Amino acid sequence: MSSTTTSWPSLRVADWTATRETLHMWTQIVGKIRMAHAPLLNHWWQVTLYVGPRGLTTSAVPFGTGAFEIELDLLGHRLEVRSSDGGALGFGLAPMPVAEFYGTVLDVLDRLGVSAPIRPHPNEVDPAIPFAEDHTHASYDAEAATLFWRQLLQANRVIGEFRSHFVGKVSPVHFFWGGMDLACTRFSGRTAPPHPGGVPNCGDWVMVEGYSRELSSCGFWPGGGEEGAFYSYAYPAPDGFAEAPVGPDGAFYSADFQQFLLPYEIARAAPDPDRAVAEFLRTTYGAAADLGRWDRSALEDDPLRWA
Repeated sequence: MSSTTTSWPSLRVADWTATRETLHMWTQIVGKIRMAHAPLLNHWWQVTLYVGPRGLTTSAVPFGTGAFEIELDLLGHRLEVRSSDGGALGFGLAPMPVAEFYGTVLDVLDRLGVSAPIRPHPNEVDPAIPFAEDHTHASYDAEAATLFWRQLLQANRVIGEFRSHFVGKVSPVHFFWGGMDLACTRFSGRTAPPHPGGVPNCGDWVMVEGYSRELSSCGFWPGGGEEGAFYSYAYPAPDGFAEAPVGPDGAFYSADFQQFLLPYEIARAAPDPDRAVAEFLRTTYGAAADLGRWDRSALEDDPLRWA
């Protein structure tokens, strides 16, 4: 893991489409179980998963007077459920239909005494096949799943460092299973106009809650480039945002996605990938904050101020 080529792995989006689509549905099931038990946090922060040292995790989910955790171990290729009363069960991740995965997860939770009252079909995709009926998505390339997690691991680390420079309201670095992206969002402190919605199989009211405050959001997703892309957007986008100069070389504004993109393969191949991604995050946020007239002196600080 010490070399750049190992730390920033190559994974062509086109080479793992079937596995990506299946894994997307699996993360939706796990995330919806967390959502069923965690109290609402602003902008749906309670529904997300987190990058862990072996894959993706719900973190501790409250249940009764205790808690449980679901982990998608993408290194050992297992789903593990652990509860605060000492219970622990799981099963191996291998090629299987979403319907089988869904049924097995529910069985594991039932054996541990955990209920899962979820809305049993996916969001933000079209068509939205109910989980119990989805025999279409059934692929699992273990090597690709591990490489994707390693991409997330690097993105999580660099975005986490970027997050530390902001002392205003800022989200965790977290994985939204609806769009299958890792995200971190900064807020100016001002309200935003109601979001128009329009996301497939997702109520417009969901987007209204998610975008109820003026924001600058960044993240990583397995799209937008041959190997995925880092992204950055503002809501509402201030005048001139799309034309703002940003770095590094290779970053660009996508009219299709209405956001800035830095293809992962460009960052990975840079002499210093960390610096390339950090420059992208810094300059795109700077464009949103400056053009939007954020009070940057009140919202930002040096994370090494006590060093």
